[in-house]
Amino acid sequence: MPGSETLSSRRFDKIAANFATSEVHRSSPTMEALHETLGPQTGAAICDVACGAGHLALSFAADGPARLVGVDPAPSMLDSFRALAAERGAEVEAVRATVDELPFPDASFDLVVSRLAPHHFPGLPLAVREMARLLRPGGRLAVIDLEGHEDPEVDALNHELEVLHDPTHVRSHTLTEWVAALHGAGLNVPVARGGQAESRTGVPIARWCQIASSGEEAERAIRARLAAAPAAHRDALGIREDGGEFLIPVRTCMVIGVKPLNGAR
Repeated sequence: MPGSETLSSRRFDKIAANFATSEVHRSSPTMEALHETLGPQTGAAICDVACGAGHLALSFAADGPARLVGVDPAPSMLDSFRALAAERGAEVEAVRATVDELPFPDASFDLVVSRLAPHHFPGLPLAVREMARLLRPGGRLAVIDLEGHEDPEVDALNHELEVLHDPTHVRSHTLTEWVAALHGAGLNVPVARGGQAESRTGVPIARWCQIASSGEEAERAIRARLAAAPAAHRDALGIREDGGEFLIPVRTCMVIGVKPLNGAR
């Protein structure tokens, strides 16, 4: 499969079990808000791109979708997706592929979603165009992902922390960049929310690094970098200190794009 054996997919293939049990990935306030915004997906064909363990895809299982597909390049992630689906009695399709080459015809799905994955995509406009290609007229693309910051200095700190946390991190895009990418793919964008958080309480650095198997050296570097960072920069990223421990909110944005019914925006 062209492009599937990337450094990122090999890394996540080894640590898939971490994501199957991760409290950050299982549920979040932003996931809840997404469901409230989209409404029930009864009878819909749904595709979760770079699905990981499939938590977002499976959050729609109770709605009674007509089709529930998870796509990921890492075989172990797809194994986790199948296992979690079996536990819930959900019928799913697990497909090994990358976002740049999704093996489905045009207009195959009513809803395409992706969560906490696009910051690994090598090219945002191409990825968004490929996901949008799968949408039927009136279909929606919904993304929740790590959010970049408009202030270059704050964004540089954010990027440094993310790369220490996960060396396969490519880039956290700003809300402005996301909206531009969806518009560029021919989608209307009725929902664009920045400054979201995947954890209500904040994730302690030790746990944050445990989920990603960052390693002790990376954890020490993250702590040192945060201790040296201006308090205003930490505040801008929603990172707070409590009892000598830094708490990471897993700061995200949520965007929803809609494919026009008549091809015009």
